[in-house]
Amino acid sequence: MKYEIQVIRSGRRSIALEIRPDLQILVRAPYRASDREIRQFVSEKSEWLEKHFEMARRRREELEGMPREQALTMDEIRSMADEAMKVIPERVRHYAPIVGVDYGRITIRNQRTRWGSCSGKGNLNFNCLLMRTPPEVLDYVVVHELCHRKEMNHSGRFWAEVERVLPEYRKARQWLRENGGNIIGSMVGEQ
Repeated sequence: MKYEIQVIRSGRRSIALEIRPDLQILVRAPYRASDREIRQFVSEKSEWLEKHFEMARRRREELEGMPREQALTMDEIRSMADEAMKVIPERVRHYAPIVGVDYGRITIRNQRTRWGSCSGKGNLNFNCLLMRTPPEVLDYVVVHELCHRKEMNHSGRFWAEVERVLPEYRKARQWLRENGGNIIGSMVGEQ
């Protein structure tokens, strides 16, 4: 199967494939990676790509058939961001010593594609829409990002660390997979 793939080069150390919710396929690669290396990587991951592309396609079809939550107003999003700025840093302070890491700045954003992220400098970003998820899901996202302070990847060691802190993390992760698109779909459109 042929796919249209966008290559994004950055200062990262490894090559990675990403299938976005809109079914766009991205290859994230270091500046130093040659086109041949990237093609070889994609070729080696072709089974994974076909399987996960089909899963993403089915998930997208399911979400399109589901009624979306009512769109949020800008005032509702601001209010949610204010609440998140109180709640999320408290959860980060709670879990950071359990994970055994420090962290930099905490930023709350209104994002369409991510629940959270962790920069190489230890700055943490979280989506204000986490305020619409159950507390255990919010905690999972916080722990997930804090564990990136130890492992800036999704290796077995990374997931073992998440599981050490939150043995039931798979339930929260599954909840996000099943419900997250509907929540993100409630964001107000650009005007």
